[in-house]
Amino acid sequence: MRTRGEALRQTRVVDLSDDKSIYGVKLLADLGADVVRPEPESGDPLRTRGPFDEVSGESLWYSFFASSRRHFAVNETSSASLYELNALLGCADLCFIGKENALADRVNVQAALTRNPKLVVVDVSPFGSSGPWCDFKAPDLVASALGGSSGITGDEYTSPLKLFGELNFTISGAYAATAALAGLNHAQKTGEGQHIEVPVHECIASSLEHVFMWYYYHKHFPNARARALERRGSLHWTNLYVVMPTKDGAMMVTPTPNVEAQLAWLIEEDAYQDLLDPKFEEPENRRRYFERLMEVIREWVATEETEELFYKAQERHAPYGWVQTVAQVANNPQLKARSWWQATKVGDRKVRGPGVPFQFKSTPARVTDPEWLATDTSSVLDTVGWEK
Repeated sequence: MRTRGEALRQTRVVDLSDDKSIYGVKLLADLGADVVRPEPESGDPLRTRGPFDEVSGESLWYSFFASSRRHFAVNETSSASLYELNALLGCADLCFIGKENALADRVNVQAALTRNPKLVVVDVSPFGSSGPWCDFKAPDLVASALGGSSGITGDEYTSPLKLFGELNFTISGAYAATAALAGLNHAQKTGEGQHIEVPVHECIASSLEHVFMWYYYHKHFPNARARALERRGSLHWTNLYVVMPTKDGAMMVTPTPNVEAQLAWLIEEDAYQDLLDPKFEEPENRRRYFERLMEVIREWVATEETEELFYKAQERHAPYGWVQTVAQVANNPQLKARSWWQATKVGDRKVRGPGVPFQFKSTPARVTDPEWLATDTSSVLDTVGWEK
């Protein structure tokens, strides 16, 4: 077993996740958890997901999402192999179950919880185990549509848009990791394990806080025309967070949280136009003031160089966001300074990829190379090195 120096180095995890929760397992694996991922002898179906490495042909998608794990093959036709797979759960702290994992239905979760009372099982499925949709499947696009995230994309003149990649499953993966840590904390304090359900459908819905805010408080918004939030592309419901073109690129601009400081900046740049007109002090004109403020900012931003504007904003603690290309992100000095990019083994070579989204001083997280465990000459438990 690998020696780890990270936060979860003493945590044992059996990874039977599918695409809806594999990101959550990755977060724990990169934090140092000892994660083993059983695969059918025919291979993990998720290894067939693109994009692929142009040299080895291996899945770059899988290399990222299945990082920092140990893998071994399970013979689904062998009762001894399946017995050992189930015995592994008796030594684990956590087990992730995904409905579409090829081996998920080959383990007896209830028997495992009986044998190992401290085991925490995180069960991630499209709609949970009950209700009229419990047996339905939901790939990312369907999950997005039924969960509500695609309903607020595009604008009122277009059809809804698909979110980039599989963002919805990144959300459910993050919820799965949070549920696992909560369950692990409870088990360590009480000695009681849990079977935790994490429906993707509810994860997506709960992340749409602005939609619910609009639904319940639309009467307080002067620009509201209905209870449902209109599809409005990247535009925030307040109209105060807008991606605007600069002289040579684009910037996400907002005058919040300090509107007075933004006005002072415009005055300093001699770009305030009519924003000091006393009429804007009248309560009935406040909505028009913010509309005019955004118009003035747009005209001013269009005359500015992107990088220079970004650093000006940083000096003033204004939360402007520099909209960068993929190439610019790859060479971003902030990410470089925080050692964001890490090399991952793909085939016989190292490929630079995203690192971990968190930093701990005494227990640093990191991406480690995957390992393949040969179990043909010894038992799985002996090879993995776990004891009850």
